[in-house]
Amino acid sequence: MKIPKKYKALANNRGFTKVELIVVIVICAILGLLLIGAIGMGAGLVLPALAKAKVKSKGINCLNNKKQLAMAWLLYADDNDGKLVGAAEWNFQGEKKPDWSGGSRLTQKDKRDPNNWNHVAYTHKSPLWPYCGNDPEIWTCPADPSTAIDNSGETVPRIRSHSMNNWVGGPGWNDSGPWYPQNPKGWRTHISLSDFVAPSNTFGLVDEHPDSINDGYFVVDMNGYPDNLSSFRMVDFPASFHNGAAGFAFADGHAEIKKWLDKRTKTPPLNMQDRPLNVSMPNNRDLRWMQEKSTRKVD
Repeated sequence: MKIPKKYKALANNRGFTKVELIVVIVICAILGLLLIGAIGMGAGLVLPALAKAKVKSKGINCLNNKKQLAMAWLLYADDNDGKLVGAAEWNFQGEKKPDWSGGSRLTQKDKRDPNNWNHVAYTHKSPLWPYCGNDPEIWTCPADPSTAIDNSGETVPRIRSHSMNNWVGGPGWNDSGPWYPQNPKGWRTHISLSDFVAPSNTFGLVDEHPDSINDGYFVVDMNGYPDNLSSFRMVDFPASFHNGAAGFAFADGHAEIKKWLDKRTKTPPLNMQDRPLNVSMPNNRDLRWMQEKSTRKVD
């Protein structure tokens, strides 16, 4: 069969020339690189967003735990004529103020120490436990990475992430100077609900740094407040679980996350060590914020 002229040219053009083939390969390579780059950019945008969402989710859970503990704290006071549980165990006017934490004393030096993991021996003995709905998880921050080793050898979350403001329940801190009720004009130690002047501006619970947390008593040294910033001391260190921030629960029941501004506040964890406490911290804006949210002198 005779091939028509219009198809003869196509029949003779059997494929790409070498130059054309090279051009095609180069174009495909460029398109491939652009595609990979686009995927990389997409991942670069998505992964940080996912990480941020995860951190935010843990922050929300932390605040929820704080609110539940704050509610347990308020219910205890309501059932005890407005009297507050102690930030530590102490005697007030011949009456023993019970330790809100049940007496646990955490340590980083020994992960197997029962203080770190035994809820039955400590958490269940807390005066707040009957108001906690039998839920030990609200005693921890979900972003707290610290762990313990229980008596079966299993690695578990530590027993507690929260501590209580020493000025809420007491006792006061002597290095701050005279304190009420020992001194009628000293720093106010809140003994009952009626002692609060500004409950929405006074925190009761805080995430404490894993190396700093030991007992349930979180000291805010008021020495130097408000003007002598050079004498500030960080006795106990707050945590920085939430991207350089910590969770707080206030006496009115609300909770919030506080972002730290001073790099000295955001101390990295030590390796299996308990952190030195009561450290000179002049001009620390974060410490001043905690002082503002802790107490005032009695008028």
